[in-house]
Amino acid sequence: MHKLLSSRSRENRYGYLFILPALLYMILLIGYPLIYNFNLSFKNLDVMTFRGDSSIYVGFENYKTLLADEVFIQALRQTFVFTFWCLIFQFTFGFILALFFSRKFPLAGLIRGTILIGYMMPMSVTALVFKNMFATGTNEGVINYLLSVLGAVDPASPIGWLIGQQEALWAVIIANCWVGIPFNMLLLTGGLSGISEDIYEAATIDGANSINRFIHITLPLLKPAILSVLMLGFIYTFKVFDLIFVMTKGGPLNATQVLSTYSYRLSFTEYKFSMGATGAVILFLCLMVVGLFYLWLVRNEESN
Repeated sequence: MHKLLSSRSRENRYGYLFILPALLYMILLIGYPLIYNFNLSFKNLDVMTFRGDSSIYVGFENYKTLLADEVFIQALRQTFVFTFWCLIFQFTFGFILALFFSRKFPLAGLIRGTILIGYMMPMSVTALVFKNMFATGTNEGVINYLLSVLGAVDPASPIGWLIGQQEALWAVIIANCWVGIPFNMLLLTGGLSGISEDIYEAATIDGANSINRFIHITLPLLKPAILSVLMLGFIYTFKVFDLIFVMTKGGPLNATQVLSTYSYRLSFTEYKFSMGATGAVILFLCLMVVGLFYLWLVRNEESN
């Protein structure tokens, strides 16, 4: 018995040694910046108080000021609008493609791999490509050119995708969906591959049609994968920065301003470092609430 306990203790020590590098990485590169950012949000640090660190603690004054800022409220609202529509389109088309590619047919792997190129490309490159595609002139942007060829747009008055307040938000939504749809397809395809064909065969023998099999077999068994996809999609979309920054920088007239770009603007354009940190903290808290809600759903699902 003593030897068994000694062996387990030795294994535990080895286990702690193996996870130590990851723990140090989390503390240094994630934990410390997070704590520093929280601390910064309670100060009045800006370009005037940065030199010599003459800032003082102001409590929740930065939060009160930011929540009274009309641009911040607009950015917060647009962040949720941007995330909502991206999740709707990404999940819907990703699910359809996952169902399509779950069937075996020639060149399925090649076509699926080609679609994944949109996800594998760097976000800044994707943003530059779509920025050129959404250029205003019919002879400049391929989107307006194709619409004019189809007769949907008058060549003399092309759509101002990146200069119109309503159009600009939809332009960045479309660009983000280009990246998100392959990601959703990839994860959902993995979930579909884990469902045994024997279940479908048994249901077919019992007289279930394709709709019944989809509703009563595919969706229930795919629920964990769907929750994971929606959770990850929300996190990646809610904190998006580089796509919007490259395409519009939050313009025109803050029409595409979101929490991440507005926090960047406060910190590195207006040099209001504490205000920018406050915006980043609010962004973090929103994501933390969603993360805790997801953990509650998973725990509730496992208990049932």
